[in-house]
Amino acid sequence: MPKPRTPLLSVDVVIALEGRPGSVVLIERRHEPHGWALPGGFVDIGETVEQAATREMLEETGLEVRLSGVLGVYSAADRDPRGHTVSIVFAAEAAGAPRAGDDAGRVQVFEYRALPQLAFDHADILRDYVHWRESGVAPGLVPSKGKTR
Repeated sequence: MPKPRTPLLSVDVVIALEGRPGSVVLIERRHEPHGWALPGGFVDIGETVEQAATREMLEETGLEVRLSGVLGVYSAADRDPRGHTVSIVFAAEAAGAPRAGDDAGRVQVFEYRALPQLAFDHADILRDYVHWRESGVAPGLVPSKGKTR
């Protein structure tokens, strides 16, 4: 039987910094597609999604994060211009000052109400995150906002 073609698996993390309520850590991507985005990356063979999330955060922001839960799974086929990618998005907390590394050209802390234009579907993800933080209601299953077959 031929091996099935499947989407790539990635993780993204919404990082809340201690002492900075109402803010989130974003990276400015060094590689295509350029722009501001949540820190994240692809899951390596042999690691769990939780391990990938904590590894990517350390590599891209220099922060050791404490994952607090899964915000949602985002899977629209057109969410990433490089190809179909499914992302498990975590919420996390961290202490300290972020510093750019790996694929991040810059890292910056932004207030929820003053976000730059974001790459991918990260504006939708952050809207879900802010709604969850303000209402206490987790988004659960995220309806696909992308194209369907």
